[in-house]
Amino acid sequence: MSAPVLGDRIEGWRSKGLREEFRGHSIHACFQDGEGPLLVLLHGFPTSSYDWRETIRLMPDQKMLAFDFLGFGLSDKPRDHNYTLSWQADLTEELAARYGGGEPVYVCAHDLGSSVATELLARDLAGELSFELCGMMIFNGAILVEKSNPTLAQKLLQGPFGPLAARFANETFFRRQFASIFSEAHPASDEDVADNWALMCFNDGNRLGHKLVSYMEERAIYADRWHGAIEHWQGDLKLAWGLEDPVVVPEVLDGLLELRPDLTAVRFEDLGHYPQLEDPEEFVGVLEGFVSGSRSSV
Repeated sequence: MSAPVLGDRIEGWRSKGLREEFRGHSIHACFQDGEGPLLVLLHGFPTSSYDWRETIRLMPDQKMLAFDFLGFGLSDKPRDHNYTLSWQADLTEELAARYGGGEPVYVCAHDLGSSVATELLARDLAGELSFELCGMMIFNGAILVEKSNPTLAQKLLQGPFGPLAARFANETFFRRQFASIFSEAHPASDEDVADNWALMCFNDGNRLGHKLVSYMEERAIYADRWHGAIEHWQGDLKLAWGLEDPVVVPEVLDGLLELRPDLTAVRFEDLGHYPQLEDPEEFVGVLEGFVSGSRSSV
């Protein structure tokens, strides 16, 4: 079966981007110059930096960087790679250093990206981070994996027949799974589903799902390190949550607030797993406020 053609919307997104090289791999990145601090946007599984297109459009004056993690979107998708969150954090550090110009960096992280972000917090706590992290917003990320409710697709890919599940992944199943994690009030559009399926299939990335989903196991393995980072990092850390998310349920947010009762948490009452897509204006309003507060404190 041939891969779906990348449509005009994706080609438009690709044309705005850049190709970066990191450790022999090509990475798709989108950079917008503007006022600092550099805002680095970290996407989730199984999507890509394409999730941030409305965020970027609605913040035209903000200096920002969005990129596809290795194995996702328009970046390279090597079949023999070990897709660890540590590797993705190394990539994030390198690109933040390249585009940050030595200035402070603010990180906004979703889903899988939230675990990359907590690794950055852990490195900063240890004095090992290569840039100044002036603030961070995490939203709808299953950092407390024991409290989350993975989708059927995630369970299949993580199980003993994961490679088989990845091999026989199809658009109908993806459409059903992807649509199920949006809120009823803000359903996924047919265009969003089609675009994200095409991006998954680009360079046979849909056959790598069992490798890419290994981040869920890492969340358990490195729980002490990453939960400790949430608890002990004393910088400007904020939370935001779509409460209609059936995967990263509100109990995850509650658990994070038990770790750090002093954290600011914004609750999107009628949004699901993808607040930045479901209601971009409301999402950006919160993000702009957080980044602006961080900027004034630098």
